[in-house]
Amino acid sequence: MRQLISFCFILFCSFLANTQGKKTLNIVRTTTAPKIDGVLNDHAWKNADSAKNFTQFRPEMGVPEKAHQKTIVKITYDDNAIYVAAYLKDKPKDIQKQFTSRDNFGQSDFFTLVLNPNNDAQNDTEFFVFSSGTQADAIASPSIDDGEDFGWNAVWDSAVKIVDDGWIVEMKIPYRTLRFSNDDVQTWGLQFHRRFRIDNSQYSWNPIDRTKGNIGLYHGELLGIKNIKPPTRLSFYPFVSGISTSFDGEHETDFNVGLDVKYGITENFTLDATLIPDFSQAAFDNVRLNLGPFEQTFNEQRQFFKEGVDLFNKGDLFFSRRIGNSPTERGAIEEELISNDNINEEIIDNPNIVKTLNAVKVSGRTKKGLGIGFFNAITEKTEVKIKTTEYIRDQNTQVITDSVISYRNRVTEPLANYNILVLDQQFNGNSSVSLINTNVTRDGGYRDGNVTGLLADISNKRNTYNIRGQVKMSNVNLDDGMSTGLSSFFMIRKSHGKFRYSFDHSFADEEYDINDLGLNNRNNFSNFGVDASYQIFEPTKKLNDFRVNTWINYRRLYNPNTYTGTNFGLRFNAQTKKLMWFGARINFQPGKQYDYFEPRDFENKRFFIYKNFGSTGVWFETNSNKMFSIEVNLGSFTMFDNERDFFGYEFEIEPTFRFNDKFRMSYELEYQNNNGSRGFVDNINDDIIFGERNVVSIENGVSGAYNFNPLNALSITFRNFWSTVNYDYDLFVLENDGTLSTTNGYNTNSLEDNPNINFNTWNLDLRYSWQFAPGSQLTALYRNSLFNSDTASKDTYFNSLNTLFDQPIKHVFSLKLQYFIDYSNLKNVFKRKSNS
Repeated sequence: MRQLISFCFILFCSFLANTQGKKTLNIVRTTTAPKIDGVLNDHAWKNADSAKNFTQFRPEMGVPEKAHQKTIVKITYDDNAIYVAAYLKDKPKDIQKQFTSRDNFGQSDFFTLVLNPNNDAQNDTEFFVFSSGTQADAIASPSIDDGEDFGWNAVWDSAVKIVDDGWIVEMKIPYRTLRFSNDDVQTWGLQFHRRFRIDNSQYSWNPIDRTKGNIGLYHGELLGIKNIKPPTRLSFYPFVSGISTSFDGEHETDFNVGLDVKYGITENFTLDATLIPDFSQAAFDNVRLNLGPFEQTFNEQRQFFKEGVDLFNKGDLFFSRRIGNSPTERGAIEEELISNDNINEEIIDNPNIVKTLNAVKVSGRTKKGLGIGFFNAITEKTEVKIKTTEYIRDQNTQVITDSVISYRNRVTEPLANYNILVLDQQFNGNSSVSLINTNVTRDGGYRDGNVTGLLADISNKRNTYNIRGQVKMSNVNLDDGMSTGLSSFFMIRKSHGKFRYSFDHSFADEEYDINDLGLNNRNNFSNFGVDASYQIFEPTKKLNDFRVNTWINYRRLYNPNTYTGTNFGLRFNAQTKKLMWFGARINFQPGKQYDYFEPRDFENKRFFIYKNFGSTGVWFETNSNKMFSIEVNLGSFTMFDNERDFFGYEFEIEPTFRFNDKFRMSYELEYQNNNGSRGFVDNINDDIIFGERNVVSIENGVSGAYNFNPLNALSITFRNFWSTVNYDYDLFVLENDGTLSTTNGYNTNSLEDNPNINFNTWNLDLRYSWQFAPGSQLTALYRNSLFNSDTASKDTYFNSLNTLFDQPIKHVFSLKLQYFIDYSNLKNVFKRKSNS
């Protein structure tokens, strides 16, 4: 009997502890909406319950807030919105408040409201307000890379006021920014965060355990929401833009009118559409000299393809830069041109991008956790214009007597349709199973692609172990029939505690190809990996944070089933009490490594052997809260091979000057010297030619911004990348056993073109943006760019720069005005006018 009583007592205490671990806040409806001005004198706040007693979770867990840094939050609602007031006590001199553009954290304190209308721990909507008044917002889920998607932008209202004992935040979150059911009584997941930038500490209303599980599992609950109805979520973003371009004596002006639309199909599903899209103000790409066997890729810069794509990114089957990229057959035109004694063809116009005609996204999640996503985009038919000159010769004298000029068009990219369908079922607050299909259909006899993936991400109820699995199948319709490929991935890991580990296996056969809408550089592999890590969750005497991880990877070819290489390494990162970050890494590939990609002969599976390659590096970053901070990276790489010497080194230095809370400027210098590497050069008479080369690269970059206030900003971005490649005179032939020999006597004079390279590119962006009304913005952009590539590899940096400046410069000036129109507000305005 005593044992039974003891057991019941323990069970009750455990239940009580779990109950007390999730705070609740009762919300009371207001009849009069508070004015969002940072002054807490509204009647709505008098009867509102308070959320207080915040607890630190970074760098230390469980530490109560200090007496002079208390946080008090109140929340209320009406038929239109959720309202929040936060009194954030602190010493005014300790409040960091750098002005930044939207979604840019900078060096500022912030307050965060986290709402989860489904209360499922996996689909959060986050609203940030910084002490400077800047806003940020994000969609958060454990299925999103890095946990948060800041590409999502909503239209909401906030105000900040600095007072004698801290700062005050008021927020208005319209229901159109949220997705929720139409139940009469609702319980939402709720959390508040607060960060003190001065010591990088972060607090939450409901305590968070960082040692296990996703952060959404530690939300409190918002109780008492009654009789609210999801509004008609219909918003219009009409825009007008003008762009003026001048290049090499030619001038072109273009004027665009377009419309973006957001429509709530149901209370949980939203349609996003861009009609006649305009991407003229997307940032430039950081182009580099590419000597490798794989395509050079860049991050997405277009807002429509960055926002709200978390569902479509599942399984890494969606690479949005495929849409509106360079025409697939643009580079093949040169080889097709006719050039002989009687006919000569030259390219008049060869577009380097494909125009996107329109794009649509439908996404959302039911209350039972089923996420559904549909994406579709259409790109226009793209053609190259070719001028043909046919010479007329006298048959006896062979003298040209006349010529006939004609023009022809050749399709480089047909009309194409890009489509994605995703089903994602979440459960247990920490797990999901997904089905995704991507499809690209091109008009006419061009290749089509279809890929299907089944994904699982499952954690146990205690959030201590996690299993991830993926099976993907590709089908590509080619001229000679259908090509079907298969890929898989499996990982099991320990996901809690200071010491963690994982095991994974990845596989792809020879036919696996997702590159119509995805990105996959390699196939035909069967690789194994083991990782282990140790991290601290409580500060030590000298460190706020410390993490070390190690890995070993074993790689094989799938067909033929043969060994290709091994690598292992170690990395650590740490932060001191003075907020200085530092770390180091080392990676080594022991013995012979078999590279099946550098020879560019995948059909015959030729490989290149190198051995005992190692790299190492160190880095540190000083306290970025200071007026001056600096980040430094140092690295080196070498090959331990008695047959030849190979050594390279690199460094990167980035000082940042914060002149005041409005003006910030950074300079970045990156230098790399690769002395003695060997790589592919050319194919001659069925011989694969390699060369030994010295590669030097220098990159200079400047970025800065002057923020007049949270709504007005002037920014500048500059980048110059220069690289030279010098090959030794004697070249090598790749033998069938993967070694290199000089028996055929090839040298640089044996090649049709000089392989040495001098590559130089320049970009400058000067941008002014003004948010003149909620969701409405005026953006003015001036851009210029230069490019040159030749064989003058012996030129110095400044000589090469002079050559670059001799090239025609491209000037672009664009002006874009976008206005936000909310249907519900517009309807209410007309209703008030009709009543009056």
